[in-house]
Amino acid sequence: MVPEKTRAAQDETSEEQRSGKTPDHEKQYVGFATLPNQVHRKSVKKGFDFTLMVAGESGLGKSTLVNSLFLTDLYKDRKLLNAEERINQTVEIIKHTVDIEEKGVKLKLTIVDTPGFGDAVNNTECWKPITDYIDQQFEQYFRDESGLNRKNIQDNRVHCCLYFISPFGHGLRPVDVEFMKALHEKVNIVPLIAKADCLIPSEIRKLKERIREEIDKFGIKVYQFPECDSDEDEEFKQQDRELKESAPFAVIGSNTVVEAKGQRVRGRLYPWGIVEVENQAHCDFVKLRNMLIRTHMHDLKDVTCDVHYENYRAQCIQQMTSKLTQDNRIESPIPILPLPTPDTETEKLIKMKDEEVTTADARDAAEDAAADAGPVRGRYLEGRRDPPVTI
Repeated sequence: MVPEKTRAAQDETSEEQRSGKTPDHEKQYVGFATLPNQVHRKSVKKGFDFTLMVAGESGLGKSTLVNSLFLTDLYKDRKLLNAEERINQTVEIIKHTVDIEEKGVKLKLTIVDTPGFGDAVNNTECWKPITDYIDQQFEQYFRDESGLNRKNIQDNRVHCCLYFISPFGHGLRPVDVEFMKALHEKVNIVPLIAKADCLIPSEIRKLKERIREEIDKFGIKVYQFPECDSDEDEEFKQQDRELKESAPFAVIGSNTVVEAKGQRVRGRLYPWGIVEVENQAHCDFVKLRNMLIRTHMHDLKDVTCDVHYENYRAQCIQQMTSKLTQDNRIESPIPILPLPTPDTETEKLIKMKDEEVTTADARDAAEDAAADAGPVRGRYLEGRRDPPVTI
C-alpha cells in the first residue's frame, strides 16, 4: 500500500501539472545566481598580479618585512654595500618578481625596491627616479591600451607603496613629507613605523598621533580605507574600525623561527624576552598583512586604476588636445601639414584674377540690361554700322 503522505504528495503534484503551475522555488530560479561562481573560476584560471613598492632609508627592515609578509625570500642574492660605496650611490629601481600559489590561486607578485633612497647627505629630489618609474608604467599601460592588441596587456602599474618611517625621531622628517607629497597623487601610500620593537606602547601611540597630525597638516593624501556597507557583518565592521585606528601601522619583521612558550613562532629573540611578529599585542604586522592581502588588495588595484591612472590618462589626453590646437607637430598617425603662406607674386596674381572676374561680371550685367531694354535696331559688323531696317 502507498502511504498517505506519499499519496497526498502525488495528488498535489498531479494537481499542479493539470493547472500548469510550478512551485515558487522552481519558478523564481533562473540560473544567473551562478555568475559569481563563473567569475571566480575565470579569475582563478587567469591568475592575479600585484605590484608593491617599498621605500625608505636603509636599515629600517624593508626586505625583512616583505619576506615576512609573503613567506618567501626575495633578497637572497642581494649584496650589501659598505659606507664608502654608498657615498656616490644614487636611487635605484630594482624589481623582484615571484609566482606564488596558495590553494590553487596563483599570484604574480612584483616587489619594486628603491635602494639608496634617503641615504645621501643631500637628498634633494631623491624621489625623482621613483616618480619617473611610476609615470613610465602608466605611460606603457596607456600605449598598450591604445594599441591594436589589447588582450594580453601586462599590468605593471604600482598598486601600493609601503613607506617606512624611522622610529628614531619625533614624527615625519622633511624628506618624508616631500616624498609623500610627490607621490600621493600617483600611488596608494601606506605609511609604516618601522622597527616598532624599539619603542614602548605609550611611545608608539604618541608617535602615531604625531604622524597623523602632520599628515593632515601638510595635506598628504595617504590610502583611505573604504567605508563598510551597511549589510556587512559586525565582525568585518569591527576589523575595519581596528584597521583605521591602527594607521600608521607599527610593524616588526623577522625571518627567524624561535620557540616561545613551547610553540615555534616567527619573532625576534632578545635577552629580556621574545617579540612575536604575529602577536597583535606586540605589533600591527597581522593587521597590515590582512589589509594588504586578505581584505583590501582588490580595492588597492581599483583605486590605482580608477583614480591615479585615470588622472594620468586625462592629463595625457588634455596635453595632446592642446598641442593639436596650437598646430604643433606631435607624433600622430595622421600628419598635420602646415598651411602655405602666400608670397607677393601670388597675391598680385590673385588680385589680377579678381579684377578680371569683376570686369567680366560688369560686362555681362550691361548686356543683360541692354537685352531687357528692347529689340536691337542695329549692330556693328567689322567696324561699320548697317542702316536701320524699317518694318
